[in-house]
Amino acid sequence: MENKALVVIDLQNDITKNYKLIIERVNAAINWASENDMRVIYIKHFNLSEKTRTFKPGSKGAELVPELNVVSENIFEKSKASALTCEAFSNFIENNEIKEFYIAGADATGCVKSTSYNLAKCGYTVHVISDCVTSYDLKKLPEMYDYYAKKGCDVLTLAECR
Repeated sequence: MENKALVVIDLQNDITKNYKLIIERVNAAINWASENDMRVIYIKHFNLSEKTRTFKPGSKGAELVPELNVVSENIFEKSKASALTCEAFSNFIENNEIKEFYIAGADATGCVKSTSYNLAKCGYTVHVISDCVTSYDLKKLPEMYDYYAKKGCDVLTLAECR
């Protein structure tokens, strides 16, 4: 395995309906990563607040979306925006000496933003795949692409990654 990974963030049943706009490209990215000996990692968000109605552990809403191509058992759970807050994910990165990340998923203004920023801040190489990222507010995507670039991430389309 190369020291690269595709990280698919929070494509769960409770996520925005906008995931359907990117799911085919995300699956294409998963196939591309698999064909190029990259690890494919899935991140699931859980809301732990008693009053929450979304992303509740054990609920249908917290499951990965049925259209998602799941090709590995590398599925990690977090309860905060950054995937690096998940100790199992952080340990997996370290144990597998992963140094370079390709990011896909949701939400561009939340968990994708936080995970990408924090990975780059830790010195990893981060590529946000712009046409494999969505948001609750699609109008915010160009602003988020600029943010990622300013924080040290490459912003590429899936075609540019290949």
